[in-house]
Amino acid sequence: MRLGIDVGGTFTDLVLVDGERQKVTCAKTFTTRTDPAQGVMTGIDKLLEAAGASIRDVETIVHGTTIGTNALIERKGARVGLITTEGFRDVLDIARIERPDAGLYDMSVDLPQPLVRRMLRCEVRERVGFDGTVVIPLDEESVRRAAGVLRDARAESIAVCLLFSFLEPAHERRVREICREVHPTALVSLSCEIAPEYREYERTSTTVINAYLQPIVQRYLDSLVGRLQEKYGAVDLRILQTSGGMMPLAVAREHAVRIVNSGPAGGAVACALMGRLAGETRVIGVDMGGTSFDIGLVEDGRPRVAAEGEFEGFPVKIPMVDVQGIGAGGGSIAWIDRGGALNVGPQSASSEPGPACYGRGGELPTVTDANLVLGRINPDYFLGGEIPLHPDRARAAIETHVARPLGLSLEEAAYGIVRLVTANMVKGISVSVVEKGHDAREFALLAFGGAGPLHAVEIADLLSMKKVIVPNFPAALSALGAAASDTRHDYVQTLALSEKDVTPEKLTRVFGALEDAGRRQLADERVPADAVEIVWLADLRYQGQSYELSTPVPQRRPLGRAEVEETIRRFHELHRKVYEFSAVDELVEFVNVRLIAVGKQKPLALPRLAAAGTDPAPARKGARKVYFAGLGFVETPVFERARLASGNRIQGPALIEEPASVTVLIPQTRLQVDDYGNLSIALE
Repeated sequence: MRLGIDVGGTFTDLVLVDGERQKVTCAKTFTTRTDPAQGVMTGIDKLLEAAGASIRDVETIVHGTTIGTNALIERKGARVGLITTEGFRDVLDIARIERPDAGLYDMSVDLPQPLVRRMLRCEVRERVGFDGTVVIPLDEESVRRAAGVLRDARAESIAVCLLFSFLEPAHERRVREICREVHPTALVSLSCEIAPEYREYERTSTTVINAYLQPIVQRYLDSLVGRLQEKYGAVDLRILQTSGGMMPLAVAREHAVRIVNSGPAGGAVACALMGRLAGETRVIGVDMGGTSFDIGLVEDGRPRVAAEGEFEGFPVKIPMVDVQGIGAGGGSIAWIDRGGALNVGPQSASSEPGPACYGRGGELPTVTDANLVLGRINPDYFLGGEIPLHPDRARAAIETHVARPLGLSLEEAAYGIVRLVTANMVKGISVSVVEKGHDAREFALLAFGGAGPLHAVEIADLLSMKKVIVPNFPAALSALGAAASDTRHDYVQTLALSEKDVTPEKLTRVFGALEDAGRRQLADERVPADAVEIVWLADLRYQGQSYELSTPVPQRRPLGRAEVEETIRRFHELHRKVYEFSAVDELVEFVNVRLIAVGKQKPLALPRLAAAGTDPAPARKGARKVYFAGLGFVETPVFERARLASGNRIQGPALIEEPASVTVLIPQTRLQVDDYGNLSIALE
């Protein structure tokens, strides 16, 4: 059995996959914001009881978490010091000339304040040249002074980022040794280990984020492991990375930056898996939970992974699943601005106190309250009836804060909230897809998260998309993605050579060293040799360009000139695909070489449904009045998803209920159930 965990802003989702019996069990519990490990422990107990299983049956636990994301958002990370080369103290302030997209024409918009105060940034005397040679030896006394300053300032964690350390790391490693002597309680992050590639600002930013989060992440992981061991004994706990692969606990403790946004990464992994099962390799995955709405692209059956990105406005140089999020979830709060206009989000009621209908102290109207008032949610069947909802409180919140101030009826106000949050999500998808050079109409929309299926068909309709897929287990899909993830380790080495200077021998040497390191790491983690997959990439650009494209490299040892030329040809082709042109007469530069070492897991054995014809009558559980645009309240059939069979067809309008989610079929839509229980919805 494999157990996947996704800690979200409102709920903690858990999935147990029993490969022998082809059975999947899901559980959901409230996230305990002040102590996330407690929510995880509660969820594991609940899941094992529901599955009738023991922790001894579980081979691996894979955990995606928002602990790092929340610390960044709330600026509640560690007190960090920075040690850098003399003259580079202000790299974090200088940053780049680019301005945030939202502030392109707003001169009052600034980059976020650095995570390290200037008084905690210390310079040391040393210098490594652009070719990796030592120009100025490390002045160890200057390092001792810097470490002493940070010790006296009570820095919990120290980031070390010296110039060109990615070519010659000896100085950084010696700095760490001295810091441990002078300030033994501080954690030390080295840029040569966290982000060993060029671009000084991005490398420094990534290392600082790692140092900022490492104490928080280590305390959380140590607490969770301690509780697991106390209750269950030894367990194999793995942590999901932002790249969509999992890593051992020991690696996660040192590379805290790699677990930021790991929950959405799990969703992207599962999105690709369920899309393939539904026969779609080009999918826009949308995950609408209680707090956020995450958007990710799947192309050729794989989630899109970028070599770099940003967290909360800070650049990071690590591989990460390309997922973009906006503040639109079931808990997003509806409010009226000073101009009298209705807004929804980005503020969220989260799990504490939650939407008004939860009855946990929330008094402000949310998207969940609006869906309840419109008849889309059954108040007696939320989480299978585990949490009774309070329609009267939802109506009172919307009436008080939206309907009465705007002079609307209760139903008009509720539908206005739903329509507005749907428009926000449509805008988010449009921007995300167009920025990547795609047309949303060429993709299927795969909707998950507890609230995703409620809005999916209306979103697709506004985007003129023709197909929506609501996968099996939608409310726990990110946890399923965690359970489905492979082990993954990424390696990079900067070359910075033009095609005239790069040689097959040099490339073979670098790729060989990276591959040997990757295979050793996987062997140490007991990954069988026949389960190892290696991928070679090179970051190429035309001479004079500022940014690169990661290009596949033929995997052959030794490489020859033909393989180098083939890599360049692939780069021209990729450049044409991304930017609609290529410059075959321009010199090409090899900036970085990258290697991905993957330990493949056996594919998840997901259950298949028995075929039972097209008639869904056995799954019908009644009807209720549901509000639809232009029609008002309509008597609408309600079906129990667990009783649907492969081949069943349903014509909208209809509701398909399950314990943790509801799929809303608007009129003029048709649904068919496939062999894996996925709901395939066609829009006319």
